Amino acid sequence: MIRISFFSVVVMIALFFSSCGSSKKVAYLQNSQDITEEEYFTQIGNMYDAKIMPKDILTITVSTTDPEASLPFNVTVPYQREGQNELLNAQTKLNTYLVDNNGEIDFPVLGMIRLSGLTIRDAEKKVVELLKPYIKEKPLVVVKFGNYKISVLGEVARPGTFTVSQEKINILEALAMAGDMTIYGVRDNVKVVREDAKGNKRIMQINLNDPYLVFAKEYYLQQNDVVYVEPNNIKAQNARIGSVTTLWISGLSIAITVANLLINILK
Repeated sequence: MIRISFFSVVVMIALFFSSCGSSKKVAYLQNSQDITEEEYFTQIGNMYDAKIMPKDILTITVSTTDPEASLPFNVTVPYQREGQNELLNAQTKLNTYLVDNNGEIDFPVLGMIRLSGLTIRDAEKKVVELLKPYIKEKPLVVVKFGNYKISVLGEVARPGTFTVSQEKINILEALAMAGDMTIYGVRDNVKVVREDAKGNKRIMQINLNDPYLVFAKEYYLQQNDVVYVEPNNIKAQNARIGSVTTLWISGLSIAITVANLLINILK
């Protein structure tokens, strides 16, 4: 019994110190007070804008003071809402445009337009220029993403796929949408799986403990990025300890049962 108690104490002490050591890696953006004002000011103006990629779905609205002039460029399609009556089922919505593998969309009247690699603002300007021969006044063109989403997996409270309405999201905001990391998530090696416009895939490693992360290009996510938070060693140890403990309890129960049988027999 003394040996078992001593072993238990040693295990508890080891777990205590390991948890204390790992707690130093829990906080995000550590030592941010060491960043100088000059370093902050050099980042002013470096705003992130998402760029259109193949397989993106876009909605494009063309508006003018004369509705008849913009009508040919605003194609609508019928749609049906679940649980609504037949009258509401006759409603329509603006058509969406799928960016093909060549980075182009097939737009009414204008035909094929290449938008891949452009920001939303640049795409709007391009459509406005192409509409000049068809509309006398300068039209208002609004382009929006219809499928801007990211996925968060692993050691987070609520893993899943999330739609981003503002077309801009950073790694910390993505984790917040997933309920933040659990205490078992590895902060200094978060993985982001990304596919570029040419279909090339790569895995980026992000250190959330690093205060300079907010200046890095990896800070902002792109559409369809997958964020994976791997479990730390404590989670793995707890899983192993749980399995070993279950085996020990089962073995001890069997041993006690056998011992009781032998005692009864020997009586």
